[in-house]
Amino acid sequence: MERLVSAKGSTEDNSLDTTLRPRRLSEFIGQGKVKETVSIAMDAARGRREPLDHMLLYGPPGLGKTTLGHIVAAEMEVDIRVTSGPAIERPGDLAAIITTLQRGDVLFIDEIHRLGKPAQERLYSAMEEFVLDLTLGKGPGAREIRLPLPPFTLVGATTRFALLSAPLRDRFGAVYRLDFYDLAAMEDIVRRSAAVLKVDVEAEGLVEIARRSRGTPRVANRLLKRVRDFAQVRAEGVITRDVAVVALLQLEVDQSGLDEIDHRVLRAIIEKFNGGPVGLDTIAAAISEEPDTIMDIYEPYLLQLGFLERTSRGRTATHLAYEHLGLSHKKGQQGSLL
Repeated sequence: MERLVSAKGSTEDNSLDTTLRPRRLSEFIGQGKVKETVSIAMDAARGRREPLDHMLLYGPPGLGKTTLGHIVAAEMEVDIRVTSGPAIERPGDLAAIITTLQRGDVLFIDEIHRLGKPAQERLYSAMEEFVLDLTLGKGPGAREIRLPLPPFTLVGATTRFALLSAPLRDRFGAVYRLDFYDLAAMEDIVRRSAAVLKVDVEAEGLVEIARRSRGTPRVANRLLKRVRDFAQVRAEGVITRDVAVVALLQLEVDQSGLDEIDHRVLRAIIEKFNGGPVGLDTIAAAISEEPDTIMDIYEPYLLQLGFLERTSRGRTATHLAYEHLGLSHKKGQQGSLL
């Protein structure tokens, strides 16, 4: 699936005011080093009247990779075409998208690590030489043709940087890692989103939501909407600290931002496998969850908090995880790797 989004004149489009997604780099909160580098690169490209160099964004889900892709298109005043790695099953799918690009347009490919090898190989010449090599026919009568492409900008996004092939990775002129946001940035994000949604939130209620948002804007916006609903029905529409605490408790989000699945992961390691080490597939089977879901969505934040460790033999729960769950930690506990 692929979408065409026009970024030209987007500042005058009042319909965009209802979205929580920032439309300009100045509205994008956090990721200071990335913002500064991207801003310099865009200023330089505009000064040379050239398309922006290809850009790769990686990091855990929900940190703003897609948002930055749209911002780049808006700032450069070009169109953005949005697709994903799994949606491009054959080289012909890529050709159908890439041949419609105009000069300077942004092609945003989410989950680019899931792009098939044949499609990746077609991208090499497209990114380096702005030509598309196609094979017409099959067997001895097949022939190669080369189609010229207008210079464009490829923005790739991935949560699994290590799964990108080296030839594809090396063709990106700029590679940026997005990290979890600190509490101050999360408070600013919740404050901005509350203003956009016209939610009445007190300072302490705002902090409570920000503190439990896992350092992730997407989570913060989701929690804000759910707490808003609770406040509307149970608290006359005002989000105080007490209202936020009760609402988040109902959502099973604890003071560190851990939800039910996080707790199940930690308890499985501790209670079923004596704290680890234990393999990812075994953990997934124990809690009836997909291994990739645990690895991409839950594990990064648990590692960030220091609740989980990766070892050569598997995952291990730390003493901080025991303390967080109120469990006693016996030194030297070890589980088995199945």
